Amino acid sequence: MRYRLRTVVLDAGHGGKDRGCAGVKAREADVALKIILALGRQIEENMPEVKVVYTRKTDVFVELADRAGIANKNSADLFISVHCNASAASANGTEVWTMGPHKTDANLSVAKRENSVILQEDNYKERYNGFDPTSPQSHILFSLFQSAHMVNSIRFAQQVDRQFRTTVGRPSRGVKQAGFLVLWKSTMPAVLIESGFLTNRQEEEYLNDKANQTYMASGIYRAFRDYKNELEAASGE
Repeated sequence: MRYRLRTVVLDAGHGGKDRGCAGVKAREADVALKIILALGRQIEENMPEVKVVYTRKTDVFVELADRAGIANKNSADLFISVHCNASAASANGTEVWTMGPHKTDANLSVAKRENSVILQEDNYKERYNGFDPTSPQSHILFSLFQSAHMVNSIRFAQQVDRQFRTTVGRPSRGVKQAGFLVLWKSTMPAVLIESGFLTNRQEEEYLNDKANQTYMASGIYRAFRDYKNELEAASGE
């Protein structure tokens, strides 16, 4: 039987009381949502056969476990989470992350920043099996969890990274792995895209521009189209 990619879940990071990281003007929750909505429009317009599900379409707070829960409940074939990065003012470039063991302290620090959102949730220790987002040991144990969907997660991540570097013309920091809670409980291939650094003034300006948000979304859309075609063609051989 031929495989068909039928459902994609689009996740705009942060939202509501959780603003994420910030630049001088732009906030992660807003930029991520604009890129996700633009991506969703492109998929809906060009691929009517694909069901697009959003974890949020407005400025609301969604708990990390619920984001994966929405993907699982809808039997999604792919989970795409979009974020913005924060670091030293000189840091720039896109990163595409999949679930896996972090190889460096820098990778760990990105995961810790994104995972610390759960501190704003009620009962987070019960919900996340006692996971402590401030503890390196927690992340090390947690990152040993190897997803059955690792190969396809990396395959899609590489497509996104290639589009960012070539068609969109963004500086790229590559495809990386770390233990992200938002990817942990998803039962399908899943990636987390860091679209750039809001702490870098030029990147903030770029990411806060509507045309560039659409451009970033079109890069992710083309990666999605190529990934879908590749998987479906392979299943028909």
